Amino acid sequence: MLGYACLNRTLRDRSDPVRCNRDMRRSTWESEGLPYASELTRQNLADLLTVLRWNRDHDVRFYRCTSTLVPWNSQFDLTELPAYDAIEGLAQRCGDLIESEGMRLTFHPDYWCKLASDSRDTVERSVEAIEYHADWLDLMGLDRSPYYSINVHIGATYGDKAATADRFRDAVRSLSPGARRRLTVENDDNRGLWSVEEFASAVSDRVGVPTVFDYHHHCFTDRGQTFREGFETAAETWDGVRPVVHYSEPKRLRDPEARPQAHARFVSDLPDWLRERADVMIEAGGKERALDRVRSS
Repeated sequence: MLGYACLNRTLRDRSDPVRCNRDMRRSTWESEGLPYASELTRQNLADLLTVLRWNRDHDVRFYRCTSTLVPWNSQFDLTELPAYDAIEGLAQRCGDLIESEGMRLTFHPDYWCKLASDSRDTVERSVEAIEYHADWLDLMGLDRSPYYSINVHIGATYGDKAATADRFRDAVRSLSPGARRRLTVENDDNRGLWSVEEFASAVSDRVGVPTVFDYHHHCFTDRGQTFREGFETAAETWDGVRPVVHYSEPKRLRDPEARPQAHARFVSDLPDWLRERADVMIEAGGKERALDRVRSS
């Protein structure tokens, strides 16, 4: 399967835009509280259902949902929302559609979500974020499996990779079963950070967290492995579940001034072997339009 992330530009550009990322600032949360969070959540889930139906009608079976699906969920339990019954019903309809159509839904919490941080407060907030993402998947009735993954980066070494890996493993062990079984970890895009090979040995083999192979990031952290070798290292960590791969091309190919890590708006060359062996998330600014170009090329 091929997929795209978060924003559907076709639906977003309508006169009545469809989007799942309605959010609010702290000041609004403090003044409007649960009733407004509840209404935004209801609208987000209703629009998620619309996006999933659009995906079904266009034969898109892989989708990464935004992490602002439930605004300020760190401050409350889902059952506290005034419109919880309606929200639960919408979530279950989303889950039923995903299952009946053989779709795959994943999440990728924001970059601040660092389970291996040397700040206890950051780790606690990160664990909390993973847990509420797992709650959303539970509300949809989806399996507790990396098939419906919550993907994170380690994102730093804090001057000591071994100690950082220890903290990450400890944080993983502290997760609830539903969160832990869905967690995946992705190779980084900085040469001094984490490679696929390092994740496989320090994380996946030790606590059973599958490694997501990011094709573009592998350019920065290949550690001598070819793309195929890096993918095979990651694929072996998935234990019977079809692997997820992220694929993008550098914006610098068309814009020499762009950062090396920046993603292009479209991609031109998705290797056949990658498509055959994994479900591939196309990470490109063109979103579903980039995916359509890949499929028609």
